[in-house]
Amino acid sequence: MRSTPAPLTAAALTVAVLAVSSSAPLIAFAAAPALAVAFWRNGLAFAALTPITAGPRRSELVTLRSRTGLFAVLAGVALALHFATWMPSVQLGSVATATALVATQPVWQGLIAAAQGRRPSTAGWVGIGLAVAGAAWATGIDVGVSPQAVLADLLALVGAMAAAVYTAFGERARTRLSTTTYTWTCYGTCAALLLVVCLVGGVQLHGYDEQTWAAILALVIGAQLLGHSMFNYALHRTSATTVSVLILLEVPGAALLAWAWLGQVPRAAALPGLGLLLAGVAVVVLGDARGRRRSAMASLADGADPAAC
Repeated sequence: MRSTPAPLTAAALTVAVLAVSSSAPLIAFAAAPALAVAFWRNGLAFAALTPITAGPRRSELVTLRSRTGLFAVLAGVALALHFATWMPSVQLGSVATATALVATQPVWQGLIAAAQGRRPSTAGWVGIGLAVAGAAWATGIDVGVSPQAVLADLLALVGAMAAAVYTAFGERARTRLSTTTYTWTCYGTCAALLLVVCLVGGVQLHGYDEQTWAAILALVIGAQLLGHSMFNYALHRTSATTVSVLILLEVPGAALLAWAWLGQVPRAAALPGLGLLLAGVAVVVLGDARGRRRSAMASLADGADPAAC
């Protein structure tokens, strides 16, 4: 029953997918440096969450002095790297390719797990192979387009790797922190680092037109706060696998929005590669879920077997 969303949960997932799908088109639309947009996106989200963290969640702030707090800060560092690479990739290249390449995050998480001794299943390795082949296809097409397009692809891949590290640290931090306190810490750390980078690099942080400020606010309210909040809401009522696979809908959603709004027509030669990439990521997600179920069933069987004690 938990894997079958009720109407309210289905509505929340629909809103979440639409919200995150708007992220890349809004970044491409904003007439501001990508690093500045990244700073404002996280800084304003941090400010929005501060009254809650300093109020109802104030008792959790003591936990930030522990190892848990360190993991939350490290997650924020990884998040800063993610935004500092992926958001420029959206402005340098195409929305469709940048969004698809950053969606390889589960692939990199699988490789991180393998490095920690938790090897992916056979399906997981197959999915990783498909995703890598798809990414190579799409990037190879961009080699013939321009060096800037290739740089955009590489930045998007680094952004996906950073997102995987961010999630890995986040899993450790979330054992003792609520979603609000954890994201407040991450966004604050991320915003502080991006502010330093912007100031050192002389990046313009103000003086934008009204449309750009509207795009930044839409990013904060939509993708940063509403999108992730709706996914978190859905996680209590449907499976993590369902949510992970639905997040992949961000790729065609962002591509369609960029096509209709910005006139960015996806390159036909890259579409098979992007499709292969998404199929590979879906196989990784589903294979990981199957492996977790088998491990859970094995643990229950061991617990029920007196001989296992």
